[in-house]
Amino acid sequence: QVQLEESGGGLVQAGGSLTLSCTVSDPSNRHWPMSVMAWFRQAPGKEREFVACIQTRYRSTQIADSVKGRFTISRDWAKDTASLHMNDLKPEDTAVYFCASRSGTYLRTTPGDYPYWGQGTQVTVSS
Repeated sequence: QVQLEESGGGLVQAGGSLTLSCTVSDPSNRHWPMSVMAWFRQAPGKEREFVACIQTRYRSTQIADSVKGRFTISRDWAKDTASLHMNDLKPEDTAVYFCASRSGTYLRTTPGDYPYWGQGTQVTVSS
């Protein structure tokens, strides 16, 4: 069973930076090498929103327009970990950030396309 564990959330002032990490745990070791790792976020009273994703083998990426130029996504092949690097954070970035994963090569931006999810980590940006 594939499991995802997030880390790195917290409280930061506007203009600051945070990096979120998501590590894949998979006893079969078959998921990570050919998967898509994604980040979504959900603010109170709002729908879950796509932020960024990366294909682990080919490193193709997709970034939401709302964070483009401020957020980047990367992966550490040896550590089975994908990271979301968030710069110039704004109060409107405050949300619970979720890591998600799917098998294959196609980048997707819809939550329903991802079968595996982490528990979420809170990011709060103060003004």
